[in-house]
Formats: sequence, structure tokens, C-alpha cells
Amino acid sequence: MTKRMLISGASIAGPALAHWLHRYGFAVTVVERAPGLRPGGQAVDLRGVGKEVVRRMGLDAAVRAACTDTRGMSYVDKNNRERAQMRADMFDGDGLIAEIEILRGDLAAVLYEATRHDVEYRFGDTITGIQQRDDGVVAEFASGATEEFDVVIGADGLHSGLRALVFGPESRYLRDLGYLLGFFTVPNRLELDHWMAGYAEPNYTAVIRSIRDNRAAMALLSIPGDRSDYDYRDVAGQKSLLRKNMRHMAWEVPWLLGQLDDAPDFYFDSCSQVHMPSWSAGRVALLGDAAFCASPISGQGTTLAIIGAYVLAGELAAADGDHATAFGEYERKLRDYVAANQQMGVDNAKRFAPRSRLGVWAQYQFARVLPHLPGKASFMRKMMQVINGIELPDYRHLLRTHPLSAR
Repeated sequence: MTKRMLISGASIAGPALAHWLHRYGFAVTVVERAPGLRPGGQAVDLRGVGKEVVRRMGLDAAVRAACTDTRGMSYVDKNNRERAQMRADMFDGDGLIAEIEILRGDLAAVLYEATRHDVEYRFGDTITGIQQRDDGVVAEFASGATEEFDVVIGADGLHSGLRALVFGPESRYLRDLGYLLGFFTVPNRLELDHWMAGYAEPNYTAVIRSIRDNRAAMALLSIPGDRSDYDYRDVAGQKSLLRKNMRHMAWEVPWLLGQLDDAPDFYFDSCSQVHMPSWSAGRVALLGDAAFCASPISGQGTTLAIIGAYVLAGELAAADGDHATAFGEYERKLRDYVAANQQMGVDNAKRFAPRSRLGVWAQYQFARVLPHLPGKASFMRKMMQVINGIELPDYRHLLRTHPLSAR
């Protein structure tokens, strides 16, 4: 009998897992609280081994076609004069500006399009109850439906609802890194050409990048703080917090703050990590940010989700659906890799927004000299080791459907 898999979350980790599970012969249902795919969102990166997983999925061309094609970043002063530059082609495309940068919503759309004919998607619904039995899991939905599945996977992000149901409140697992981040779309006022511009003052950062083939731009605003400083349900309060904290800033920041009310896709959250003693309980497991968020500052959240989906699905196939064996191997193969990437997130947070004007100056100077250093700077060598620090298992002998690239 075909085993039934239920996945909560249709952003990146969920559809990536659905892709592989279907190819191994499982019946897959994905439930998503939102009424449909959520467009836009912040730009996310794929680096190192994550790019190899996408190639194995047969989606390399589709992902690259949807990329922002960001070619680099300028570090600017308050008068928009470039003080340093970092290009995407440095460090084999896996550097601070990644070769593959794509809006979160665009990557989700690629994954959805690749799976929608083979996977059942239920938008506008969510899991409200879980009852585990020896032979399955009974899931209760907000729609009123009740169904039984063999395995349930939470791939529903930093504030995972499934994690709260099964593992308890998020306060047990989230660790703040000291920043609050706001993302939203704005006009491409600076006429950036596949480029980013970043400006910093002590403790505060603003970045604008062109998107949609330069027809628009995505803004990032960063202020000091943690989850206790805002109400995640109060969007107006979040915008007010940004205005209050950044009203002293120069460059394009006053204009960006003036765009907040008209932003069609404003997103605000803490820069946090998820640390859990176990990613599974019985027949329920967690994936991606729900299990091991490394924070946006790590630059590795999407890569971890893509690799995690590949390994989790492969281990479920290798164990013929035996969840206990599969979940154990999933954690064994990924724990060290996740820990190294989370530590990189912690280290990056220390450099993200310099604490003083001297620190801002030093950040710009480092960006200027980095391309000219012999070999690679030590922290860049360490970064390359971390992002490539896992050997992908080979599950090809378990596939029951052909790769997309061969269709």
C-alpha cells in the first residue's frame, strides 16, 4: 500500500520535499494556510551543495531563469557614492553575493509548478490537531476535515504551527540574534541595473536591490531588537517601529520609510535561529526553518531547506517508509552540517551591522581589499568549507519516476 505523506507549508522546504517524495512513490498532500502562493518576499540564496541538489531535481534551468541576476553590491555613503564593491562572480558564485539569488516567492513558484500535477495542494487550510497512533497520524484541519496519514512533516517556517502543536511553544526553541528585519518592494528609484546598494550607520543597515529585471526594487531595513520588541500580528506597529528607529538615518532611508504604507508585500520578523534537541516525535518530523532555521543573516536558510528535503525524502525511501529509521538517519546525516551553518549565522550577525562609525569604516575597507587578497580571506575559506560541508547521499536507485530534466 502506498504510504501517505502530509506536509505543512508550501513555501520552499515543503514543495522541495514533495518533489522527492513523489519521485520515490509516496502519495503526497501539502497543506498551506495562505489562500495561494505568496509572491515576492526577500531574496534568498542557493550555494554550494544546494545547487547540486537543484541539478538532481532537474530544476537548475528553471531556477536560474527566475533569478534576480544580481551581479554585485555597492557599499555607499550618505551621498550614494560608492566606497566599496562586491561582485557575485567572486568565490565561484558562492560568496557574500551569491550567483543564484532568487525571490522567495519566485523559487516557491518554480517548485510548485514542478510538482502541482503530481502532488495534492490544499491552500487556505491548516493543521489544527494531531493524534498519533501506532499505525498512523490523524490530522485535524481548520476546514473541519479529519484524515489519517502515515507521516506528517512540518515545513511551515520559523513560526511553525505544527511545531507548536507537537513540540510545544516556540519560545523553547527560538534564539534571537539581535536584529529585526523588514522587507518590502519599492520602485527602482536609484535605477539599479541588476545590482544592490547598501548603506550602514552604527547598528542600522539599509539595502536596496533591483528585481523583476530592474522594473522594481526590494528594500531591506535592519534595526536592533528581538521578538519582545514587537507584536507579530500588528503590521502598523512594525512599520511605526522602523520609522521611529531609523528616522535619524541619511541616504535613501527617509524615502524608504515613506514607502512603507504603500508597500504591497511588507514582511517583518526577528532575525532568529531554531535549536531543537530532536527534529522528530513519533511519526511527525520538522524540516527547514521549522526545525533548524539558521537566520537570514546566515545566507544558508534556503540551501539547508533544499538539502534537508533531499535527505529526508531519500531516507524515507531507503527505509521503505519506516519513519523511526528514516528520521534517525535524517538527523544523523544533517546535524553537524546544520550546526556549522547556524554557527556561521551567529558569526555573520556580529559583522552584519557594525556598532560604531569606526566599525562601518572597517566594514567598507574590508570589502574594498577582499577581492585583492592573495588566495581567500580566512573567514571566506571557512565559509566555503561550511557551505560545502556535507557529502550528498546517492538515492538514485530508489527513484520510481524519471528526473524532470528527462521528461
